[in-house]
Order: sequence, then C-alpha cells, then structure tokens
Amino acid sequence: MKRFLTASAVAILALGVLGGCSQGNTSVQGNTGASIISLSPSVVIYGGPEFTLTVFGSQLNGFKSNTVVQWNGKTLVTAYIDVATVSAVVPASLIAKPGTAYVNVFSPQSGTGMNGLSNSLALIVAGAPNPAPVLTSISPTSAPVCTTNNCANVTVTLTGTNFLPSSTNGNSKVTYTGLATGGVQTAINTTSISSTQIKAVIPGSYLTVADKAQIDVINPPSAPCILSNCPELGGGATNLQIPPTTQIFTVGGSAAAATAPSAGDALVAEETPALSQDGRYVAFSSAEDGIYQILLRDTCLGLDKDCSPGTKIVSAALDGAAGNADSHTPVISADGRFVAFSSAATNLLEDAPKGRQIYIRDTCTGAAAGCKPSLALVSIDPEGALIGTEAILPSISSSGRFVAFVAITPDPDAKLSGSAGTSSSSNSGLRQVFLRDTCFNVLNCTPKTTRISFEPGDTPTNPAKPAGPALSGLAKQIALANLKSATVFTHTVPVDDTVFLALPAEPK
Repeated sequence: MKRFLTASAVAILALGVLGGCSQGNTSVQGNTGASIISLSPSVVIYGGPEFTLTVFGSQLNGFKSNTVVQWNGKTLVTAYIDVATVSAVVPASLIAKPGTAYVNVFSPQSGTGMNGLSNSLALIVAGAPNPAPVLTSISPTSAPVCTTNNCANVTVTLTGTNFLPSSTNGNSKVTYTGLATGGVQTAINTTSISSTQIKAVIPGSYLTVADKAQIDVINPPSAPCILSNCPELGGGATNLQIPPTTQIFTVGGSAAAATAPSAGDALVAEETPALSQDGRYVAFSSAEDGIYQILLRDTCLGLDKDCSPGTKIVSAALDGAAGNADSHTPVISADGRFVAFSSAATNLLEDAPKGRQIYIRDTCTGAAAGCKPSLALVSIDPEGALIGTEAILPSISSSGRFVAFVAITPDPDAKLSGSAGTSSSSNSGLRQVFLRDTCFNVLNCTPKTTRISFEPGDTPTNPAKPAGPALSGLAKQIALANLKSATVFTHTVPVDDTVFLALPAEPK
C-alpha cells in the first residue's frame, strides 16, 4: 500500500508540473475563415491605375456576405458576388512600386479561437516589361577541339543591346546549344553583365567534339506568370526573334573558318522569300533552335483591324513537331494556301525517303469549312519515291496544284514519263527536272510525276548556285536554265543559248 501511494503521489506531482509548463506556453492559432484558391489578376505592372481584384474561394468553406478582402492586412472596399467569389478595388497607391502583396479575406466570426481569416495568396506587382535581347557578335567565335582529359573553359564576350544586369525577375541568361548538350538549349555561367556586354564561360567539357553550336541570350519577363490573364511582361530569346540574332560558336576550326560562310550558308543567306499574289502571306526560311525551318507570316496586309498578324512553322509534321533537319527554298501559291519547300527532315512524314525531299503543305488558308491542314511528299513516283537521294529548288503554280523541282539522282533511268537519256559518266550527280501534278482541288485526277529534262552528271555546274526550274502560274510552261548539254523530254522554245522554255502536255 505504501508503494502504491508513493507512486500515485509522484504521478500527480508530474501532472502538476506538466500542467504548469502548458500554462506557460503560447500557441499559434490557425486560420478559421474561408479558403481562397486563386486571384485574378495574379500579376500587375507597377505604376498603373486602380484595378478590380477578383478573389476565388472554395464553395465548401465559402465567403459570407460580410467578407472583406485584405491587402497586406489593409481592408479594401469589397463587393460580395457569391459564396465562391468576391472582388475588391485596389487603389493605385498600393501598386506604385514593384514588390509582392499578400491577399487574404476576413469574415467576422464569434466564439473562442475563431479569427475569421483565410489563407493568403501572393500577388506580384511587377516592374515594367523587360526588353527582348539583341545579340550582334561574340568573341572569340571558335575554339580547337580539346583532346585532353582536362579541357580548359573558354570565356566568350557577347556584344549586343537590351541585356539585363538585373530586373524584378532576374538577369539575362546565356545558353549553349550543340552536340555537347544533346541539342538542348542549356544555360552556361556568366561572370559579368552590362546592358551591352556579357561575359560567359563555355565549359571545357563542351569542346571535345567538332561542332557548330548556337549561342543565345534569354531575358526573363519582368515577373513569373503561369496564368493566362497576365499583362505584357516582355523578355524573350534571341533564337525566337524574327529574324533570330543567334551567334555561332565553332568547335574545331579557326576563327576565320568559323566566320567564312560555306556554299551552303551562302545559299541560305541568298534565299528569296515567297509572296502570295496580294502580298498578305510571306513564306521564308529562318533558323529556329539551330535548324532552318520554313515559316509562313500572315501580315494582314489590306485587311481591317480584326486581323491579327501571326507566324507559324510550315516545315512541321502533322502533330506539330518542327522538322529535325534544315528546310529551304519555300514557294507559295497565289492565294497563300499552299507552300512547297525542300527539307532534309526525317520526321515530317512516316517512311519518307532519306535526304532532301520536296514537300507541300496545305495550310487551308481561305479554304472552305472542313478543310484539314495536310502535308504531302512531292518528290515521289508511282513506286513511292524517286530513285534518287535528293530533291531541291521547287517552283509552284498559282493554284498550288503543280510543283516543278530538281532531283539529283544516281541513275539516268528513273522509270517515269518520258524516255531516259544516257550518260557515260559514273558521276552520281545527275540533275533532272520533274513536274508533279498533286491533283489538289481536282476531282477524278490521279497524281503523277513527269520527267521534263535530264542533265548528265559530268556537266560542269556551280553547286553553290544551283539552277532550278521556274513554273508559270498556269503550269503550261517551265523555264529551264543551264541546260546547254541537257536532254529535254518535251517541246521547247529557246530563250537563250542556255535557257529553254519547256512546254509540257496540257494538264487535264
């Protein structure tokens, strides 16, 4: 019994001590009011006028008619809309400076421990929209391939405009896109940034393989925003501008070699944009993430203010994936609906032949309701592909139905309409001009490809400036250049000693 009483006394004493400790502690009270889910807007530009802020809440723990909105603890003039929605007027004085405000609601409650406060959500008062960067040069422009196990980093100086040493949402970033990054645009370290110059460090590990990598600058918007009702926050990337201001850094060549344009680069630089008949639509080539794509720009020329100018990628698969290799030399139908181009991409159509091929895109521009955009291979024969490796330099009729192009094939007998010529040369660069009837918008028509001319592979040509056919608007004539020793499989009209006007059979 004595032992039991002693133990009981110790237990009671312990409870008393614990109770005393509890009475000396202070507790943190949770919010007992409504639950808010989102704000609209969630981002505003500083220095603007007063605006209406809408607060959305949970219907399970909703707003009451006497609910008020609080901005950093300051009560705003509030309008009750329904159990899940209230709005308040935010005075201009509260957004005079950039920063972050915390918004909650308050509904008076009775009872011990009931504070009537909701959770808080952040609203960003952003700085002015950030400018888009412009990159004009880098130095050095190249570095040798590193063959050691400990490759030295290379510091490059980027020159341009609109660089951001700082902003309300961070500074400019420099990215490197090349073989070392798996073709993924990857940020590299910067050591200094001014409005016109950035010093960035290319890791030595990026220099172990010959490459032509892209150097770009990215400016962040003046505030992060993931919702659709954000104001214009600016920023941008040099590789997404039209035209892009991406710079090339060559691994494995001298600076002179890196800056001297190759024949292919010269051809790209000299490419001519294509215009629809009224000038509204412009098709052109542009480097996107290091790969030349065909873009189509609707300028809205000649239309009223309800038209919004826009640009879209034409050299893309039907699922929207951009071509994975360069596309060049776009041509466009008179109404801007059809765009043909040459592309080395392998992801545009399933089972398309390898090498550069001619494709035609039906954009459905101006077409009747129900038209679905499509992509078709033009450089094709009844067996599914020309017996050749490459097709280049398309020309399109005004309706978009006919496309002429040059095919470079290893075999003078392509087994198409017309007789094949012969050549004693084993040169694989046999150049042939073909005309493709796509049968677009024509009933009871069978698509076909007809050989127009054959030029032996041992004929001297200038590969940097290849000559392509020019198709008349009605596809009744094809102008052929550099054909002094060529065989033409149709009636011709001489224009010059090296230029002929081919007259194919009348289309049905």
